[in-house]
Amino acid sequence: MRDISWKLNTLRIANAQSIVNVSDISLDAIKNNTVPKGDIFEIAKVAGFLAVKNTSNVIPHCHPIPIEDCTIDFDIKGNDIIVNLEVKTIYKTGIEVEAMYGASVVAITIYDLLKPIDKKIVIRSTKLISKSGGKSSFKNTPKPGFKSAVIVMSDTIAAGKKEDKAGLAIKAKLETQNIENIDYVIIPDEPEDLKLLINKYAAQKYDLVIAAGGTGVSPRDITPETLIPMFEREVRGIAEAARAYGQERTPYSMLSRSVAGLIGKTLIIALPGSTKGASESMDAIFPYLLHIYRMLAGERHDTSNS
Repeated sequence: MRDISWKLNTLRIANAQSIVNVSDISLDAIKNNTVPKGDIFEIAKVAGFLAVKNTSNVIPHCHPIPIEDCTIDFDIKGNDIIVNLEVKTIYKTGIEVEAMYGASVVAITIYDLLKPIDKKIVIRSTKLISKSGGKSSFKNTPKPGFKSAVIVMSDTIAAGKKEDKAGLAIKAKLETQNIENIDYVIIPDEPEDLKLLINKYAAQKYDLVIAAGGTGVSPRDITPETLIPMFEREVRGIAEAARAYGQERTPYSMLSRSVAGLIGKTLIIALPGSTKGASESMDAIFPYLLHIYRMLAGERHDTSNS
């Protein structure tokens, strides 16, 4: 099984369809409620529900998924019984296999119920109709010429006594988002040094500046105190999302004092200086964070999935 522990829970929906072709004798029996084994649609629905909820017990690489809702509808067109199945979850991975497996089992159940009276049944197809949720539904990409900077705040790293890993992890994550124009600098935990850099990047209209380090509670952790007075507008949800994501992985995340805010259209974010904290924070906020630039540009946006 693939590791999905780093993923975010999002609302995921999948629709699948199966088509069962039957002869006129089956259609007459369904219409007159004379199928020997009972009401095929009610029985097939129950089979579909059970299949959806137990997909991971049958398909080896499927994760156990909480099923929030499942609906199964039937439509008869000519000699085709069309099975439409929709399933929903709020989870970390897609639910399309559950939808297709459920629709398949419904079709096979219909076959089983009708085979005593119909020897010409054919299950014609099972296919995925649509799916939504996860990163594929949040298609945020950086605009052309996107400029970013990573500032590493650390006395020991700046003095050459320790190697930076957190800043490089942030930089690597930005590169996976097709952000290539990245300035990278290391400075000590000095408020004036940070202020000078932030003012420079804001004046040069950088899009994103991420400061790594100085968000703890030691006497030299001054990043939030330095940045907050500089913000024209705080964007508190960014840091809240990072902390909530981290808290599911370690209880120490509650001690992070990450902050985020805007100076003009430059977004500044302060993230933890630990490699794990920085990396997990980036997983929590990207690529969803990039949507803010559409908002800053005044574009209409749909937040129904967020």
